[in-house]
Amino acid sequence: MSKILVIGAGGQVGTELVLALRAEYGLNEVIATDIRPAEGKLTEGPFELLDAMDAEVVRDAVERYGVRTVYLMAAMLSATAEKMPMKAWQLNMDSLFHVLELAKEGLIDRVFWPSSIAVFGPDSQKVLAPQKGLMEPTTIYGISKSAGELLCRYYHQRYGVDVRSVRYPGLIGYRSKPGGGTTDYAVHIFHHAIQQGTYECFLSPDRTLPMMYMDDAIEATIGIMKAPSENIKERTSYNIAAMSFSPAELASAIQSSLPRFTIRYSPDERDALARTWPDSIDDSSAREDWGWKPRFDLESLVGVMLQGLSTPEEA
Repeated sequence: MSKILVIGAGGQVGTELVLALRAEYGLNEVIATDIRPAEGKLTEGPFELLDAMDAEVVRDAVERYGVRTVYLMAAMLSATAEKMPMKAWQLNMDSLFHVLELAKEGLIDRVFWPSSIAVFGPDSQKVLAPQKGLMEPTTIYGISKSAGELLCRYYHQRYGVDVRSVRYPGLIGYRSKPGGGTTDYAVHIFHHAIQQGTYECFLSPDRTLPMMYMDDAIEATIGIMKAPSENIKERTSYNIAAMSFSPAELASAIQSSLPRFTIRYSPDERDALARTWPDSIDDSSAREDWGWKPRFDLESLVGVMLQGLSTPEEA
C-alpha cells in the first residue's frame, strides 16, 4: 500500500485528519509532518519535522516514504494572515506549488488541498452562496485561497494532476487547538463556558456564518479523496455546508445545557473580516457529485463539544 503524507499535521484540521487516516489505513501508512514538533497522539505513528515551503525537503519525504497521496493542510489562517500578509501569501501559495509540481512529475497520484468560504467577498451572494458565483475576497487569506483554487484547476487541466478540494466553513472541534481563524470564537466559547462560565466574543451577536463540526469536515476531506475521479467535476473547490448560526444563537444553545453561562460582545477587526463572508452555503454540487452529507446540526454539535471537553481523557 502506498503511503499517505499529511503536511501541516499539527494544525486544527491536520491533527484530527491524521488520526482518522491512521484509524482507516493503518498507523504506519500515514506520515505526519509539521514545522513544529509533534504532540499528543501524533507521536504514535511516523512523524517528521518538515517546512512546507522547502521544495526539496517535501520532495525528499515523498520519495523516501514512497508517498502517493498528499494532504496539504499547512496554511496561515485569516486573522493571523492579516497581520503578516506577505508571509501568509508565501506559505499558502508556495507550499501548494511544491506539491502540485511533484504531482505533475508523476511522483504523487492524488492531492488534497483545502480552500475556504473566505474566497467569497462582500458582494457575493449572502444566502446560499452558490458553487459558482461572484468571488472577490478582501482578505489576504481569501485572496490566496482564490488563487490556489485557480492554480489547482490549471494543473488539472494542463497536466492532468488529480487535485481535489473543499471550501471549509468555520470548523469546530475539541481534540485540537484552533489555528488563528476568524471563526475560532466558536471553539473558544465552549472552553470558556465550561471553565469560566462566561465569554467575551470578538464577533457581533448577529454575525451569522456557515459552520461545521470537525468530524463532518474530516469525513468530507477523506470522502472526496475516495470518490472516483470521474465524479469530481469541480477542479477549483467544492462548497460544503452543515449549519449556520450567529454567536447569539450558539450562546443560547449552550445555555440550554449550562443555564448560568453568560456572554458579552466586543467586536474587533475579525468581525469586519467575517462581515464579508456568506451567511450560508449551497453545497448541492458536492452532494450530487460525490455524495457529501453532514451528520451534525447545532444541537448535536453543542452536545458533543460539551461532553468532549468535560471528559479529561478525550479533551
